[in-house]
Amino acid sequence: MQLNDQVAIITGAASPRGIGWATAKRFADEGARIVILDLDGSAAEQAAASLGAAQPGRHLGLACDVRDEALCRRTVQQVLEALGRIDILVNNAGVSQSQRLMDSTQADYDLVMDSSVRGAFNMSRAVVPHMRERRRGAIVCMGSVAAQRGGGILGGPHYSAAKGALQTLAKAMARELAPDGIRANAVAPGMVDTDLLVGKIDDAGKRRVADNVPLGRLALPADIANACLFLASDQSAYITGVVLDVSGGMHIH
Repeated sequence: MQLNDQVAIITGAASPRGIGWATAKRFADEGARIVILDLDGSAAEQAAASLGAAQPGRHLGLACDVRDEALCRRTVQQVLEALGRIDILVNNAGVSQSQRLMDSTQADYDLVMDSSVRGAFNMSRAVVPHMRERRRGAIVCMGSVAAQRGGGILGGPHYSAAKGALQTLAKAMARELAPDGIRANAVAPGMVDTDLLVGKIDDAGKRRVADNVPLGRLALPADIANACLFLASDQSAYITGVVLDVSGGMHIH
């Protein structure tokens, strides 16, 4: 197993049809012990329990608002006390909004930027001291093809900006933390068929998007989870500071 007994924290991972959950499931299938963080603590607990029904207590679900720096630090300490180590952090938590520039508000901007960028900044700062002590660790940030292309799908400009900042944060952490044995990368998904699309695009709209994807379909959460597994595992031991497009060819540069 690629992640045998490694401990992976995945933020925003309680939704059963989301990228975070798919990543948690994929990592667990590879032997990892999973910590699911979510605003909804009971949903996080249920998701963690469903991952390891045959092994109660192997996985952990905790409530955490990643926008809260002190709460992130306390949550990481709780994980260390319960599981003893942290090997992987997937900064998946975020909010998607499609409002155009002049239709969005300051509150929209703050919510989108804080959930993605501040959240990843807080969680990364919380886990890095432990990873530095062990001289190993992998951080994966959830970017978007919206940042690669300058929007143009469902994300508004503030969403594209947040994902671009997150991808750059991953690169900057990669450069700074490499001497400590810590790798940092990002994935940039295209449109993924999750519950986030409900109410934003109908089936005909999905088909129109798919028609413009070279591979001819939307991404599935499992497609993104597989890319996260690659970047979190030793298969990418010599890769750091990259933004990996997982968009079916939507962004070919």
